[in-house]
Amino acid sequence: MSEIFREIDEELRRDNLLKLWQRYGRYVIGAVVLALLIAAGIVAWRNHQQTLRQAQSVRYEAGLSLLRQGKEAEAAKIFGSVGEEGGGYAQLAAFEAADLAAKSGDSKAAVADYDKLAANSSLDPELRDAATLLSVMNGFPDSEPQAMIDRLKPLTESGNPWRGSALELTAAARLKSGDKAGALEIYKKLADDLTAPEGVRARAAEMSAVLAP
Repeated sequence: MSEIFREIDEELRRDNLLKLWQRYGRYVIGAVVLALLIAAGIVAWRNHQQTLRQAQSVRYEAGLSLLRQGKEAEAAKIFGSVGEEGGGYAQLAAFEAADLAAKSGDSKAAVADYDKLAANSSLDPELRDAATLLSVMNGFPDSEPQAMIDRLKPLTESGNPWRGSALELTAAARLKSGDKAGALEIYKKLADDLTAPEGVRARAAEMSAVLAP
């Protein structure tokens, strides 16, 4: 008797499954197809990104090759183009483009390029700080001293890798503003700061000797 009931139960379940499939099967198929399309799209996107990175790498290396050959104008065009595309090589190319602008004497273009890098939130904080420092350096002759001092202040904090250079520029900005005493104080501290780069300490010592009363 139990066998009969089990067979009836199985028949009912098969009937119910058949009815459910007839009613909802197309939705299940649609969901599966959608999942496959999404997976395929992700794979395609990753492959596309890899292709872009490889293409950027080739063009970046081509720019460096032109630079080694002394063809700076041609290299600048490549770096400028790659720098607009985003991604790791784009960031490197943007720094190269800014550096070439500075070397060519176009300080305004260099400052604009470095400012764009400094404002790029996707860039590593240390690289953004480096861009800020280089922007101030290139814009030094035409910038207001206090504006430079204010912009450099975050970089002068303890632990910042660019602290020594930022303090040296801050002292120069104070000197430009006529604050000889303030500049001398910074130079003296820098000359004795063992954490500062050797070149920065040496220049600070020389400036201290020159400015000392």
